[in-house]
Amino acid sequence: MKGKILSFTIIAIIASFCVSAQNNKLTKKEIKEGWTLLFDGKSFDGWRQYNGTDVTKAWVIDDEAMRILPKAEKPQGGTDGRVPSVDIIYGAKKYKNFELSVDWKIGKGGNSGIFYYIEEKPNSSMAAAAPEIQILDNWNAGDNKMTNHLAGSLYDMLPALPQNAKPHTEWNNIVIRVKDGHVTHIQNGVKVVEYTLWTPEWKALVENSKFKTWEGFVNGPAKEGYIGLQDHNDFGGWFRNIKIREL
Repeated sequence: MKGKILSFTIIAIIASFCVSAQNNKLTKKEIKEGWTLLFDGKSFDGWRQYNGTDVTKAWVIDDEAMRILPKAEKPQGGTDGRVPSVDIIYGAKKYKNFELSVDWKIGKGGNSGIFYYIEEKPNSSMAAAAPEIQILDNWNAGDNKMTNHLAGSLYDMLPALPQNAKPHTEWNNIVIRVKDGHVTHIQNGVKVVEYTLWTPEWKALVENSKFKTWEGFVNGPAKEGYIGLQDHNDFGGWFRNIKIREL
């Protein structure tokens, strides 16, 4: 009898692990805590091009993940012979105070980003006024010379320390928590960046960055906005388990 009980226990543990390891699913605990999926692993429902109405062929669903096609694999079209790069946003809702969790994996040499508080303005870009959490292949990307350009960083403003991103062949997790202007980046379970928007310290960060003359940063960012993912038009990348809860 003890042997049977032990066997059933082992089976239950394995079954429990398999359920918890499912991608693009919420556990009962997460549902109770208020988490919502922004990606179901099958479609781009809720997502669209920045300043657009749909998701172009620059993005595909691949193995239950959103995949940015690398430039070399993008289908024909556009002035350079390939479908142009397209940044996308979750356009179904704007967010103010939230926790956003994203699993990401980057192509070898790849570069991308996760943005929040995005404003849509004609003849503008997603990055014009929205903070960026850097996604990068730290080992092979050309943009790996500055610490505040490495994965998990507040791009060009604050480095992710300790730098704990995994190689391009492996999945990473990033959690961005924004509450009344106070922001943290938690990469692979470790807090690597912390800052507060709209403060003198924030203004100093802007002044010492590439954004010092960008109106959206000098006078911003906005107090709420869309979530977005960047197509850097280089070596591609993947995103899955995209979930958010409002605070």
